[in-house]
Amino acid sequence: MNVAVVMGGYSDESVISLRSGQLILNHLDQSKYKPFEIHILKEGWHCIIENEKYPINKADFTFTKDNQVIKFDVVVNTVHGTPGEDGHLQAYWELIELPYTGCNYYQSSLTFNKRDTLSVLSKFNIPKAKSIYLSKGDTIDGTKIAAELGLPFFVKPNQSGSSLGVSMVNSLDELQKALDFAFAEDNDILIESYLKGTEVSVGVLNYKNEVTVLGLTEIVSENKFFDYEAKYLGKSEEITPARISSETEELVRTTAKNAYKALGMIGFSRTDFIVMDGIPHFIEINTNPGLSPQSIFPQQAAFAGIPFSDLLDNEIELALAKKPIWKK
Repeated sequence: MNVAVVMGGYSDESVISLRSGQLILNHLDQSKYKPFEIHILKEGWHCIIENEKYPINKADFTFTKDNQVIKFDVVVNTVHGTPGEDGHLQAYWELIELPYTGCNYYQSSLTFNKRDTLSVLSKFNIPKAKSIYLSKGDTIDGTKIAAELGLPFFVKPNQSGSSLGVSMVNSLDELQKALDFAFAEDNDILIESYLKGTEVSVGVLNYKNEVTVLGLTEIVSENKFFDYEAKYLGKSEEITPARISSETEELVRTTAKNAYKALGMIGFSRTDFIVMDGIPHFIEINTNPGLSPQSIFPQQAAFAGIPFSDLLDNEIELALAKKPIWKK
């Protein structure tokens, strides 16, 4: 079975995605699959074979080598950010009827939009921070924001990952810099109240047709919050299992499953919560979580005692079982 392991992307997360792709290539069972390394980057789409680049034909997602057209049976998608985590590639693969791992294009687009995700989850009584949604060009009154949300608060791009463009504002003197930082990533931003508590990250997936929690990881950041440096440059301690009571753990697990189901998830996901006064408050969900050796999801798989190759087998089976939306 020809498997396209797709990595890269058009955002600053592409470097992390390329590492995730290498982990997948290393763990695919080569007695079952013939994996191909596919880079989707701003400079082009290519299959990489022995450091040679072979252009991908965007009409049908094939490539040609030695006058032979190579087709794929399934795509394993590990592109973080746009276009692989926001629904664009998923919609493209749907149109050419090529099976792919992870959730469908609608769920990808929905969950990449923080405001819309929070709006959906509000119907399911899942606790979250107070928030204000603003667009570039709106009149922004810091005094009103502080009165409504309190200080400190967070300023976030509405659509971005890996904490890119996120700032904690401790005083209104810091607001303009935080706005500029967030608007550099997206034209829409979310300003959220600060939740003081324990941050936990929860890996959830559909494993053997059952929504399964891999584990709970407690995040202890050396920085003010779990920012890009903390996530990828060793500026945090990640403790699995999280140091919380059994009652709180059960509540986090239940809430993570409920969020996964409410959002219509299918594949790998990592959901972040702040546990405040024993109650998990939803922060965000990642539908293409990082899979580099430093990432949380592989650590949780190891904790759960599930070989990563088994998780990949499961993802590919789910992908092959899916049908294009209009054929259901």
